[in-house]
Amino acid sequence: MIPITQVQFGAEEEALVLEVLRSGKVAQGPMVEAFEKKFAKMCGVKHAIAVNNGTTSLVAPLQALDLAPDDEVMTSPFTFVATVNAALEAGATVTFADVNPVDFNIDGSSVQERVTDRTRVIAPVHLYGQLADMDPLVKIAKKRGITILEDAAQSHGATYKGKPAGSFGIASFSFYATKNLTTGEGGLITTNDDALADKLRVMRNQGMRERYVYVMAGHNYRMTDLQAALVLPQLDRYSDTVAKRRHNAKLLSAGLAGITGLITPVTLPKREHVWHQYTIRITDDARVTRDEVVRKLGELGVGAGIYYPKLIGDYEAYANHPRVKISETPNARAVAAQCLSIPVHQGLSESNVNYVIDTLHTIVGE
Repeated sequence: MIPITQVQFGAEEEALVLEVLRSGKVAQGPMVEAFEKKFAKMCGVKHAIAVNNGTTSLVAPLQALDLAPDDEVMTSPFTFVATVNAALEAGATVTFADVNPVDFNIDGSSVQERVTDRTRVIAPVHLYGQLADMDPLVKIAKKRGITILEDAAQSHGATYKGKPAGSFGIASFSFYATKNLTTGEGGLITTNDDALADKLRVMRNQGMRERYVYVMAGHNYRMTDLQAALVLPQLDRYSDTVAKRRHNAKLLSAGLAGITGLITPVTLPKREHVWHQYTIRITDDARVTRDEVVRKLGELGVGAGIYYPKLIGDYEAYANHPRVKISETPNARAVAAQCLSIPVHQGLSESNVNYVIDTLHTIVGE
């Protein structure tokens, strides 16, 4: 089986984890601090605050904004549920804008149509490794005094007009096991706001500015040095990781071009894609359905994933939630019915990529 994703650790990770174990100090410490500094530099921001998981990296900044129940967080309905759960946990109401069917990200024109005086946060999700079209979102946010919270869980190092993910306001990153950079579980918040960064650092440590000096009601959102030790070597070779993913994506796009009913993803102008996922669309013109493609790929030894099969509002838990406002998002609905991700990770050999291409020609091609 060619897996949809592959976690790879080497001798450098093993050595650094062993160093932490032998130090006897495994809680948040110098490894976390080193990780924060390196990641802040990559994002071109002043502050990076590491936390225990990606969802926390969404929850904590929203909590820091002191949102009221009638304050609205506008995001995409086509996303992993953590984006919505975080807003609800922070006490806010969730609203949705439609997506651009080309890059799968929240669409600025839809945001403009749906933003209200109650919108406090716009939370674009930079899906699959490519940033949303940020200029319209930033313009709306500045005009209305709205906070931008980037959900950059899948887009470490991606850029828009030369600006990295994480540099457009406040941003959330995930380092879950399947991400381009991983700590197993882990998250990180980036910001240029000194006061917010200070508040988040105190919040993640049970509200303590120093031991047993409580200045606010906080939480235990800390990352361990064991987690940080895993990711530091990955950061050192991340340019090579992304280059391999881009190479594989280029091969896939060339090899899959021209298949009736199969639309390949694109990198839009003035953006740099990091290819967390390579997501194709199986349209109504195809001779097989999307779900049949997934099944047949599995039978023929190719891992595939549907990210995501439904819109958030299609689930009963959210359709009937008093703080989730469902609206029609036809582009997002069409994408959810057609999308399918195939292997693109750096662990693939060229023969692996060619097999994936040949297999899709067999299944979908005429």
